[in-house]
Amino acid sequence: MKNVFCRVPLWEAAKTLAAVAQGQAPAELVIRNARLVNVCTGEIQYPMDVAAAMGRIAYVGPDAAHCVGKDTRVVDAGGRYLAPGLLDGHVHIESSMMTPAGFAAAVIPHGTVGVYFDPHEICNVLGPKGVELMLEEAERTPLKAMLTMPSCVPAVPGFEDTGAAVDAGDVAKAMTDPRCVALGEMMNDPGVLGGAEEPHAILAETLKADRTITGHYTMPDLDRGLNAYIASGVRSCHESVREEEALAKMRLGMYAMLREGSGWKDLHQVAQAVTAHQVDPRFALLVTDDAHPHTLAVEGHVDRLLRRAVEEGIPPVTALQMVTINCAQCFQMDQDLGSVTPGKCADLVLFEDLKDFKAAAVFIDGALAAENGALASPLSPPPCPGWARDTMHLAQPVTAEQLRIAAPVQEGVVKVRAIEVIGGSAANREAVVTLTAHHGQVDAAPEQDVLKAAVFERHKAMGRHALGFLKGFGITRGAMASTVAHDAHNLLVMGAADADMVLAANTLAGCGGGMCAVLDGRVLGLVPLPVAGLMGEGGVEEMAGLVDRLAGAWKELGCTLPAPFMTMALASLACIPELRLTDRGLVDCRSFTFTPLFL
Repeated sequence: MKNVFCRVPLWEAAKTLAAVAQGQAPAELVIRNARLVNVCTGEIQYPMDVAAAMGRIAYVGPDAAHCVGKDTRVVDAGGRYLAPGLLDGHVHIESSMMTPAGFAAAVIPHGTVGVYFDPHEICNVLGPKGVELMLEEAERTPLKAMLTMPSCVPAVPGFEDTGAAVDAGDVAKAMTDPRCVALGEMMNDPGVLGGAEEPHAILAETLKADRTITGHYTMPDLDRGLNAYIASGVRSCHESVREEEALAKMRLGMYAMLREGSGWKDLHQVAQAVTAHQVDPRFALLVTDDAHPHTLAVEGHVDRLLRRAVEEGIPPVTALQMVTINCAQCFQMDQDLGSVTPGKCADLVLFEDLKDFKAAAVFIDGALAAENGALASPLSPPPCPGWARDTMHLAQPVTAEQLRIAAPVQEGVVKVRAIEVIGGSAANREAVVTLTAHHGQVDAAPEQDVLKAAVFERHKAMGRHALGFLKGFGITRGAMASTVAHDAHNLLVMGAADADMVLAANTLAGCGGGMCAVLDGRVLGLVPLPVAGLMGEGGVEEMAGLVDRLAGAWKELGCTLPAPFMTMALASLACIPELRLTDRGLVDCRSFTFTPLFL
């Protein structure tokens, strides 16, 4: 596959690199006296030098003095650790609440040089046009933003309304673009196992283009079902939440992406697939999936994954392999990326140590991209076009009447199905809750930790909405609303009081989307996300500040969950068990059928 993410293709640089390696031509960059983390052999070599020219590595050895010319930039590593630049094998940039430029500025100083990003969030709102918008902005940054084309828009056809749709023709077109390296997560695992035409047509177009298929397998069957899914061409999966799931995938030659996002704390469990077994970890990757701006600003990006992996007992060099060479091999790009070896892109990071993984310097294609936690040069993208900011299209302002849930009895006890969330997990449970009907309707019961929820279609002013109940947030008053509501990103609102729910929903309708919290008729916290209702145009510090204030508002309402915004945002994700609420109704995601709210 042609790699457009290196400054110069290898065929063009090969003659120069050969000359530099032998001292016949000067290098552009030489790093001396480093402890080289050799991810090919799993060892640390010291002292080692690295020389680069034309954005690629020419020489790796004990002494690069012969590569130094009068204009060569020489960096003394001073015994620090030199590793390949870090790669995130699965991330949704939109979940950072920043556009690609803001995201790049946030992650490069932490040692990240490349991401395999699936923009299915913006694609659900704006379609392939939104994907192109992300690509164009990413190209203005040093970060290697490698597209994995969204495969499931909508995620579960027939169960939700999105702003756009993607079919096999769209995927075939994307696969002709050299910026596209893979297919985004194939969430329609029931369709793949059931032999449905459209998902298999999408897989076929990817395979014909010799691109990688990334997966999303949530089915309980780790035998016939998992074999069938992998046999369909799927190469990786980031949805393991248990040790046995990740291990089963690796044993079948699938890359198990061990996830630790802002909201999904899976690594403690899935790391045991490596630490508790005598297995070769070459099929294990570390990925973020979703990272909020606060996480990026305070804890970091892929460097955070490395710290967490070491805490879970994964050796530091093994952890580094999981975010470098393993990742590059997963995407069939290890001929250019993932190791500090001759011919590869000079994507390098100097670490102070292999415990905190603090990046002292980051080089992308041989050029200094960041040093001591700061970008070498600021990024100044153009403002987003108006069409990307005009995405809130409700049929009418939200009213209290729309939030009425009619009971099957005028007065008395009723049993309802509620979505019970699990803190730190993307999964949820179906809970049966006993409530009391008054005057023919049922309201929230905050004393039982039960909130009312509603999802309003907001893309084409269709006027569709559905109602349900959420449990597990610990909230006793007020309301929250969000247009970050995976994957259709309709307007999701939940709360203990209808009046506050109405205010929260209409506040977002008026600002172009985002997240907000309301109490007793006043807005406690607001994060405007005017770009597709998913992203703001501020930098990481600005966005993290807004999110921190919103987090404070959640706590004031009584919530104690980690990253509750992300947990709330998954209440409508109809491709993950057990129960979800979309604008079309309550979905049982085990049988993929609509289910009644009342038992």
